[in-house]
Formats: sequence, C-alpha cells, structure tokens
Amino acid sequence: MTFLATVTAVVAARYFTLDRALFLAQQRAVYAANLVPLLFHVGGGVLALATGPWQFVPGVRTRYPAVHRTVGRIYLLGALAAGTGGLLLVPKGLYWPVAPLGFAALATALLVTTGKAFTAIRRRAVAAHQRWMVRSYALIFAAVTFRLWLAAGSGAGLPFDLAYMSGAWLSWTINLLVAQRLVARLGSRRRTAR
Repeated sequence: MTFLATVTAVVAARYFTLDRALFLAQQRAVYAANLVPLLFHVGGGVLALATGPWQFVPGVRTRYPAVHRTVGRIYLLGALAAGTGGLLLVPKGLYWPVAPLGFAALATALLVTTGKAFTAIRRRAVAAHQRWMVRSYALIFAAVTFRLWLAAGSGAGLPFDLAYMSGAWLSWTINLLVAQRLVARLGSRRRTAR
C-alpha cells in the first residue's frame, strides 16, 4: 500500500510542472483553465497519499506521539484540500453525469470521514478516531485504485469512457468496503482483548 501510494503521489506531483502534456488528454483544456482547483486537489492528494500510511505504524504513534500529531495535521490539510479541490472540479468533469457524480460522492465522503476523524480525536475518542482514519485513507487511496482500474480496463480492452465512468464509482466504493471490513476486524479484536 505504501509503495503504491508513494508512486502515485510522485507521478501526480508532476502536475505542478504545469506541463500540459502530463494532463489527462481528454481534460487538458479544462485542467489548464482551472489550475487553482486542480493544483489544490492534486497537492492535497499528494500530501495525504504520502503521509497517510505512516499514521498507521503503531511504533510511530506510541513512541513519537508529537510526530504522529504533526503528520496527522499535514494529512488532515491534504485530505481537506483534495476533497475541496475535487468538488470544485466536479462541474467540469469528464463523462457527465456518471463520472463527475462518482467523484463528487468520493470528495464528500472524504471530507465527512476526515472531519469525523478530527472531531473524534479532539474528544479523545481514540478508537473512533482510528476507525474514521481507516475510512478516510481508504478514500484517499482511491487515487491509486482508480489508476489501477484504468490500467486493468485498458489491458482488458474496455473502452476508456466505460473504464473511467465505472472507476469513478468502483475505485472508492471497493476501498470503503475493504476499510469497513478492517474496522470490523479491529473492533472484534478489541472486544476479544477485554
């Protein structure tokens, strides 16, 4: 997960060169005309993708709580920027209405889960915070899953528009289902340990 997240973050960070040849071919004109929300979305996503996995390392949380809090704040800002930038791009989305609505749902779910994780830790509800962070990162990880879905669709001969539209929904719903399974497993372990 960490490797795929890091590679995706590095590849996405190339958008900051503003080289239009790197933009999705079908969206070059739209991206060029909407650079601020695009870079907000990409920059936030890069930060959250790259920092998120380190928040799940138990040794960092227990031995270096100040580092965990600092990286958590960076993740929080990244996730909020990614979600907000994503929502700002929705009206200009490709293959309206299917893909843009999928990405709007993803951005909304990301903002909600990240907000719930933040409010949980402010209340010192650590277990709830961890559950919401698993969900939040699963949604950020949709950046990876979406690209893998597009590559798999291309390899299987699926037309790009169908791969893109289905990926806009499946990339995050599948991740969220996996996250829910992990959250349930964590909860049963805690109950067993008592």
